[in-house]
Amino acid sequence: MTRGKQKIDAQRRSAEKNQKSKGSQIEARAEGLKIICPVCKTQLANEKQLIDHYGSKHPKEKPPGPSST
Repeated sequence: MTRGKQKIDAQRRSAEKNQKSKGSQIEARAEGLKIICPVCKTQLANEKQLIDHYGSKHPKEKPPGPSST
């Protein structure tokens, strides 16, 4: 067990370590999702993911051209 100043320092370090970071993962994720599928409105990060998404979720549809979303 620690006493005195060591205890106060340990509590301060523990509080700093356990403090939540600024911002949230949900907000950061929303910023990264730029492209929206025009068929189902799913948000995707880039055009490659959009093409893969079309291949798996909308096989009968033709994927949009580059930069058309």
